[in-house]
Amino acid sequence: MDTDWPDRWNHVKKFLERTGPFAHPDFEPSDELLGFLLETCHILVIGAGGLGCELLKDLAMMGFRNIDVIDMDTIDVSNLNRQFLFRPSDVGKPKSQCAAAFINKRIAGCNVTAHFAKIQDYDEDFYRQFHIVVCGLDSVVARRWINGMLLSLIQYENGVLDQSTVIPMVDGGTEGFKGNARVILPGMTACVECTLDLYPPQVNFPLCTIANTPRLPEHCIEYVRIILWSKENPFGDGIQIDGDDPSHIQWISEKSLDRANQYGITGVTYRLTQGVVKRIIPAVASTNAVIAAACASEVFKIATSCCLALNNYVNFNDTEGVYTYTFEAEKKEDCIACSQIPKTLIFSEDAKLKEVLEYLQESFYQLKSPGVTTLINGKNRTLYIQTVKSIEEKTRENLRKSLKELGVVDGQEIYVADPISPGALIFKLQLTTKMDN
Repeated sequence: MDTDWPDRWNHVKKFLERTGPFAHPDFEPSDELLGFLLETCHILVIGAGGLGCELLKDLAMMGFRNIDVIDMDTIDVSNLNRQFLFRPSDVGKPKSQCAAAFINKRIAGCNVTAHFAKIQDYDEDFYRQFHIVVCGLDSVVARRWINGMLLSLIQYENGVLDQSTVIPMVDGGTEGFKGNARVILPGMTACVECTLDLYPPQVNFPLCTIANTPRLPEHCIEYVRIILWSKENPFGDGIQIDGDDPSHIQWISEKSLDRANQYGITGVTYRLTQGVVKRIIPAVASTNAVIAAACASEVFKIATSCCLALNNYVNFNDTEGVYTYTFEAEKKEDCIACSQIPKTLIFSEDAKLKEVLEYLQESFYQLKSPGVTTLINGKNRTLYIQTVKSIEEKTRENLRKSLKELGVVDGQEIYVADPISPGALIFKLQLTTKMDN
């Protein structure tokens, strides 16, 4: 795998030196494309798990040399059966660093730079340096955040989108024997928020079942996650469960196994525990390979224009035979993220602030821990912030106050901060009175 370019990638090179019926209308065969592919094009891969490992391998073998990979996780023994860039000696080490080192060693001339961090740890300047972003994530929240970041980078001139500021995102998702790939051109095509209802809702079990009559290993895990964790506080008061902390998962797994044994239930494992806590189902290796190949081919198309890119969503199902289907996800004119139009929330002026926040979490907006600020009498006022302990304590009493008591009036805009977005989401309140009702 470490021979020179002419021997390794002639099958890639030929696509850049000839045209064809499926080429982009603006495509012109040229040797210069090869130089762009090799030396200039800068790719960011988000996620170095099962899908991320496949993506890195595919992109490197296609000829991309400047690749960055970012991942916040370390390698667990359970990863080794499907995340093929890792070896037993890598257990406990950062995924991004091990994956980058493996590719750099095996593929001559490839320069993969690793970032052992959260995507939220980097600012606009970091993301602006890339030509294309490729996602191999297991988190909807992370997808929504990077979607918001790329949308924040686009610029308009006299109301017209400056396409030179658009950084395409190729997003892959896998779960079990199913997967999907999509191409997002921020500001031009449907974004993640436009199609949020395509992602399956989280599975929740009735509390009475998990507390009194558990029948599945998942019931035992949920009992420990919901009830036992807050009761025993194994890592200290107020410490929330971190699905990426092995010590947290291990504790939940052991307690779940104890409960399962009490009820004669089998099947509780560390891997299942992590899947239930993080609300994910690990994909099999074959699904990762198929979806990664689809994503990598779209990156190649976008970078070179040798073929028309996917328009713009494809799903894959290998549960019974092989089924695949492509369709165009449509852009929502009033999308919360990409439309730049504040969404209207209709509430009674007597509604409590807590009711507004619960609606933002439980409705199709699916916010995680919203914090609210607004302008009152020309001054910025924080109504409630959950993520900062000192501010949460000072603003907690506002949750019980009505919008009228807080000084909020009809037509007022509120600015909502949430982990799903790097910037504030803007909502416009339409308040009704008792007379209106």
